[in-house]
Amino acid sequence: MIGELYAASLAGQSVEIEHADGTRLPLDSARWLVPIEGDEAMLSRCLSPVLDVGSGPGRLTVELTRRGMPALGIDITPHAVRLTRDAGGLALCRDVFGHLPGSGRWRTVLLADGNIGIGGDPEALLRRVRELVRPGGSVIAEVAPPRTATRIDRVRLRRGQASGGWFTWATVSASDLPDLARRSGFPRAACWTEAGRWFADLR
Repeated sequence: MIGELYAASLAGQSVEIEHADGTRLPLDSARWLVPIEGDEAMLSRCLSPVLDVGSGPGRLTVELTRRGMPALGIDITPHAVRLTRDAGGLALCRDVFGHLPGSGRWRTVLLADGNIGIGGDPEALLRRVRELVRPGGSVIAEVAPPRTATRIDRVRLRRGQASGGWFTWATVSASDLPDLARRSGFPRAACWTEAGRWFADLR
């Protein structure tokens, strides 16, 4: 159901993110179909080959491919993977914690659009990503602004009376990112902002 509701959101239908406390926010995933101001802050720092984790409909994977840079997107939603492929990008329907090609050989791993929150355990995710990058490689992640509360939320997707299963998602503040990075095996982490968005480069 999660994949179906996410696909509906990509198609422009009204889908919400429902929090365990009852709070509901719109899921405007259609915005990920086109370039977003600030994307260049990530794209310009990518060195090939690039693994785009949680690539969604693939705007970053497709743009890297257009620039002649080998890139692979992974996402757990088949519809999102199809959109990436239809747009000219290479993508697989895979979970980041499962078997992935090129483990230990990726030069850049992308965690864009807050995907450092995947799984609700940022340290576990970064430790997994540490296994995927080659020695000297980097992780480029989008994080929350400084002084934002780093937290783990229990959420689900909802469209009218239909709802998906509950899952956890994390928010990581730029203020807390350096300590998290060190605990996860990345001794260096630099944060910066562009177009109102915050990013981090972990090495």
